[in-house]
Amino acid sequence: MPHSIDEDFLALPLRALADAALARARALGADHADFRFERVRSASLRLRDAKPAASSDITDLGYAVRVVHGGAWGFASGVDLTMDAAARVAAQAVAMAKLSAKVIAAAGSDERVELADEPVHADRTWVSAYEINPFEVPDAEKTALLVDWSERLLAAKGVAHADASLLSVHENKFYADTAGTTTTQQRVRVHPQLTAVAVDPESGEFDSMRTLAPPAGRGWEYLRGTGWDWDAELAEIPALLAEKMSAPSVEAGAYDLVVDPSNLWLTIHESIGHATELDRALGYEAAYAGTSFATFDQLGKLRYGSEIMNVTGDRTAEHGLATIGYDDEGVAGQTWDLVKDGVLVGYQLDRRIARLTGLGRSNGCAYADSPAHVPVQRMANVSLQPAPGGPSTEELISGVERGIYVVGDRSWSIDMQRYNFQFTGQRFFKIENGRLAGQLRDVAYQATTTDFWGSMAAVGGPQTYVLGGAFNCGKAQPGQVAAVSHGCPSALFRDVNILNTTQEAGR
Repeated sequence: MPHSIDEDFLALPLRALADAALARARALGADHADFRFERVRSASLRLRDAKPAASSDITDLGYAVRVVHGGAWGFASGVDLTMDAAARVAAQAVAMAKLSAKVIAAAGSDERVELADEPVHADRTWVSAYEINPFEVPDAEKTALLVDWSERLLAAKGVAHADASLLSVHENKFYADTAGTTTTQQRVRVHPQLTAVAVDPESGEFDSMRTLAPPAGRGWEYLRGTGWDWDAELAEIPALLAEKMSAPSVEAGAYDLVVDPSNLWLTIHESIGHATELDRALGYEAAYAGTSFATFDQLGKLRYGSEIMNVTGDRTAEHGLATIGYDDEGVAGQTWDLVKDGVLVGYQLDRRIARLTGLGRSNGCAYADSPAHVPVQRMANVSLQPAPGGPSTEELISGVERGIYVVGDRSWSIDMQRYNFQFTGQRFFKIENGRLAGQLRDVAYQATTTDFWGSMAAVGGPQTYVLGGAFNCGKAQPGQVAAVSHGCPSALFRDVNILNTTQEAGR
């Protein structure tokens, strides 16, 4: 049954505060003004060896006013829920824009902030797809489930320690602007995770294995088995970890790779997701994690990967972490192409960058993680599309004579232009003559972005597609975090360079 917006949120003076702020901004000559009221509740629960180790439950509540005045941005935020205070915050935003305009003029720039047009969305509401609000579940029930899962791992032979965690977020947002758009939204997301640790008592050597279950735009039902088989995964981890502990170290060289969605989502995030943020490609974002090799002059020209590579940006995917009804500039959620038949054909945009580059309408990528932060261009759900009627993961493996099957994400490294990278994983299986032949250790794959995606020889069918993702994508200064999903099928890559991480560390 679909949820409705929380009544206690709707009982707040949302429209009255917005009216006061926007009226003051208009009176002071703002060309554009928007008002955003947010209530974001975030909870964290962590267990160590089936015993509670840490917990938190924090609510961030407040509002922000952003204006365009004199061709410059202005921004201010507040927490006082009175009409006079909202008007003062609007006046502060206008004063900031006036100051910014002076600084820009003194620097010799004639660039002016202008926003791409967007249809008016009046009195719209949107609620994400979930069944049970995790904040309506008693803490004792949450703890009991994590204790049970931890004890299952600890009872298995070879498991010395077990870590468990649950992150939950409930986000309410009201937006209004001087064009007449008003939206009210509610999102829920959860991230459960368990890690088993094995220790060799003689050598002191240790390793770990983590659940592959991705974070999801779901509620408590996810931990009850809707969307993921927790019982099956917890049952298989101890044996896989024991095998990993005794597995041989990989021999460095070139291998064919079959990459599982549980690993490939992160490669997509780092080498495509960030690289196709247009503010980064233009150089407007550089201080946090760099710019992008996929510069604007290469739109429609850059051979990003093989002809079977099709990547979309998406703000509408069911249960996606970056799925919204409307972004923080009042733009409706959309789906669009980023890479088509291996060629760069699109970027992720907000309203200012869309107008600046002449690309037309924004595709809804403005987001702020707090009422105290200004919206910045943030990542959509960026996903590699499966092949209709494409092969299963087992069929991909069967076509490899000498290779490695990569499962689960772990560490990663990529340069400041999103071009040279290295990724590891949770589990690596040797492939010999089309069959899995036991696990390997100390594996990392290394490539440039275009070489890696250019080596993609096959993508799996829809039956292999999984929506992975993370809660903690970082960007901007002051730093902000955003949750984002990346869907993908299993995929086959030919002749990828494999490093032995132990040997590399010893150099």
